[in-house]
Order: sequence, then structure tokens, then C-alpha cells
Amino acid sequence: MESYALLIAATLNAGTVLAIAALGLLINEKAGIVNLGAEGMMLCAAIAGFSAVVQTGSPALGFAAGIAAGALMAAIFGGLVIWLNSNQYATGLALSLFGAGFSAFAGIAYVQEKIPESASFAIPLLSDIPFVGPALFRQHPLVYLTILFALGLIWFLYRTRVGLILRSVGESPESAHALGYPVRWIRLAAVVVGGALCGLAGAYISIVYTPLWVEGMVAGKGWIALALTTFATWRPARVLLGAYLFGGVSMLQFHLQSIGVQIPSQFLSMLPYLSTIVVLALISRNPHWIRINMPTAIGKPFYPGS
Repeated sequence: MESYALLIAATLNAGTVLAIAALGLLINEKAGIVNLGAEGMMLCAAIAGFSAVVQTGSPALGFAAGIAAGALMAAIFGGLVIWLNSNQYATGLALSLFGAGFSAFAGIAYVQEKIPESASFAIPLLSDIPFVGPALFRQHPLVYLTILFALGLIWFLYRTRVGLILRSVGESPESAHALGYPVRWIRLAAVVVGGALCGLAGAYISIVYTPLWVEGMVAGKGWIALALTTFATWRPARVLLGAYLFGGVSMLQFHLQSIGVQIPSQFLSMLPYLSTIVVLALISRNPHWIRINMPTAIGKPFYPGS
């Protein structure tokens, strides 16, 4: 039973990375912007956060550095696609490639570095409950904050005026502009917030999830987070559930190995990516389902003068 409790705990830990990044990308796409640069932003945030902790010994400053790195890269991306009308897909891919190369270069000096061991977290009383305690109540605080943020995002998008304006910009920017809303600035704000969340996810990887720096350590999680927004049909609650599903698949490989299941490690390592492809293939069989949930203006440039 203990091994299953540890599997659930590891699933929550792994799913948190995907959930934070995917919720950030969801905010982008609700405003009509597609950012394919999540992988690069997360990598740069991972080295920014890790290096900050190495230099200062403070995980809080490490998270702040990761958030700042993600927000800065997203702001540059936003300026290019929103004001200069560069292609969103090409610019996002360029950002991802740049992030991979820059993080590898900047991280050379930190490959052998170590950061202070993280303090153990446990919710009093609840963490002592057999099975449930180790599985659910000994997580990093960011795990619980992510769940609360997803619930808050649901309320924000569907119960507040600002959330309605954000969604209207993603549905019909021309109509929002005609009503006097600053469409470009709203989109930029959404992009920067989304980038900051991707940065937080990247910092979480290098500070908490795998407390070290290795080139390419994000290992495709940015792309899985991007796929999650489609998998969840742009619904925050589904993003959260999907993140834990993929997190569970990622951790399953280690659980199977620990109990002696004789499956080649290469096959187990490809399970998260294989499941992503399978899920997207199944969803794409019903394009109407995607179409009725997808923001109408997603990926489309907006020209205020037209």
C-alpha cells in the first residue's frame, strides 16, 4: 500500500508542473494568442530559478527569478506577435529553440552545482492519516496553490467582468475593439501572465521536482502542457485533471520498475508522449467538439485599423 501512496504523491508532484504551465497557456489562448514557446520559457526559467537559489540559498527568490524570466520572454514574444504582427506559430517555435539553446549555454557553470535540501512539508494531523496522509498531505505548498489557482481561474473567466472581457477578446477582437477595449494591451497582459506561469513551472522543476540543473531537463513538458489545453477543450478544471493524468502516466514507469515489471525502460519512458498522441488523436476524431469550445480568434492577428 505504501508504494501506491508514493505513486499518488509523485503523480500530484509531476502533474503540478504540467498544470501550472497549461493554465498559463490557457490564459494566452483564451485571449486569442497561441504561444508555442512554452518549452523554451520553462527551460530559461529553470536555469534562472536554479542559479538564483545557488547564489542566494532562497527558494522564494528562485521562484521569483523563474517567474521573471518567463514573463520577460513572453513580453518579447507578445511585442513581436501583437504589435509587429509576426506569425504566432513561427515566433513561438523560435522562442522555444532560443530558450533551449540559451539555457544550455547559461547553465554550463551550474551542471555540478547543488542547492540546499528542501524542507519537508506536511499538513499537521492530516499527514499522519494512514495511506491518505503520505499520498495527499505531504506535498509542496505550490501543489495546493495550483489547485486553488485553477478554481480561482474558473471563477475569474466565467464569473467576473474582466474574465468576460478577456474571453471576448479571444472570440471577437474586432467587437471588443469597437466597444472601446484595448485589445492589444489585454492580449499582452494575458501573454505575460501566461509566460510568468510557464516560468513558475520551469522553476518548480529545477528547485523542487528535480533539484538540479541538466541541459534539456524540461524534457518535453512544455509541449505536453500545450497539448493539454486542446485535450481539456480550454476548460481549467479539465486542464487540472489532464495534468494529473499525464503526471500519473509519467510516474507509472518508475512504479512498474520498482515492483519488478519486466518492460524495457525505453518503452516506459515514451509512455507520457505516446499517451499525449493517443489522446489528441481521439479528440481530433470529433472536430465539432473542439470547434464549439475553441476561442474563435485563436491564432489570428488583430489589426485595429481594419
